[in-house]
Amino acid sequence: MSRKGESITLSISDRDKSNLEAIALELGMMWGDRPNISKLVEAIARQQVQISKNAEWSSDRIESLDRAFRLIIDMGELDRAKIIANLLLERSEITAPLRRDIEKFLDSSPESWRKTIDRYIQQKQPFRLRYLDAADRPYEFSIYHAKVNLHDKRFYLDCWCEETTGSNDVIALQHNRCLRLDRIPKEAAISAIEGKWRSQLDQIHVTFNLSGNLAYAYQPRKEDIDNTWLENQPVRQIIRKISSTFWFYREIMPYAEDCEIVDPDDVREKFIEKVRSLYLRYSLHK
Repeated sequence: MSRKGESITLSISDRDKSNLEAIALELGMMWGDRPNISKLVEAIARQQVQISKNAEWSSDRIESLDRAFRLIIDMGELDRAKIIANLLLERSEITAPLRRDIEKFLDSSPESWRKTIDRYIQQKQPFRLRYLDAADRPYEFSIYHAKVNLHDKRFYLDCWCEETTGSNDVIALQHNRCLRLDRIPKEAAISAIEGKWRSQLDQIHVTFNLSGNLAYAYQPRKEDIDNTWLENQPVRQIIRKISSTFWFYREIMPYAEDCEIVDPDDVREKFIEKVRSLYLRYSLHK
């Protein structure tokens, strides 16, 4: 009796078998109501299914997706973050630390605490949360105003806190905190507290002068409340509302040669100390 067909035996793991069955199911290659691997292999042999090499992704592509993944988490778009996370996990090119971070995210998604924060902000409900600083030191903050904002390509929780211990800002702004969202522990216990929601962060007016090309190139900001040229001087004077000297200094530091803080005195002196410290550090290494 002649045989109607040849048979082969595949020695594969259960995981690989499941993957092949998933491909067969996707391509509609079935035996009754079950995916049929034999039909898939036959279709490949007859070139009915095209197979191409899985091109390696460049490090730039991986890095870009990783940054997008983290930004989308900060934005609270967790469903989209999961899509990127699963896409990255399919790649063999990602590093072991990145794979662990992604798997940790998928195992303990921050949906609960992020949605709780967003809900409290929308309801103007004061709340308390736990936070880890850059050295993993734990803090607890009682928050009476908060908003998620983008600073230097990352999302932060800008908030007014009852606690001022550890703040390095000037006295008028010591209740303001800027908390990185990725440093809020995933198991963070966030709870409502009694109190009145504040309408905004504490703010002060800072006056600074711009000279040289910077004075002509300056683009007004929405926080500026005055923008004028000084009489008989090629100097532009700006008065701006700020809620954090940290971010204000970060902005002007690259232009410090052409930017002078005029008022208030404590903001000016704090910046002078930063410049003096920088000078001393470089002087020691001559």
